Amino acid sequence: MTTLPPCSQCQSSLTYEDGSGLYICPECGHEWPVQGEVVAESDERVHRDSVGNVLQDGDSVTVIKDLKLKGSGGVVKVGTKVKNIRLVDGDHDIDCKIDGFGAMSLKSEFVKKI
Repeated sequence: MTTLPPCSQCQSSLTYEDGSGLYICPECGHEWPVQGEVVAESDERVHRDSVGNVLQDGDSVTVIKDLKLKGSGGVVKVGTKVKNIRLVDGDHDIDCKIDGFGAMSLKSEFVKKI
């Protein structure tokens, strides 16, 4: 089965091709050119940060939003650097250690690759 690529801006799966060589996202209005043929969906998941950069194991990232920690009442502040991340499957797709907080899981939508 072939699928259209998700929006590179908002990751919406509701994209469509308008017939003039452009993909369009109806949710955010982003348009981008069709490049070659529509590819089949692969089994391998690609992890992306908040701006669309592809993440890999061992990357360093920066937190882009204050994140409240459940159970401890602490907050991971904006701009906190996280080194040597590990990508996992699941809702929280980054396992890491943050200085002063310890081991935790983060969502890739709240980080930006350095």
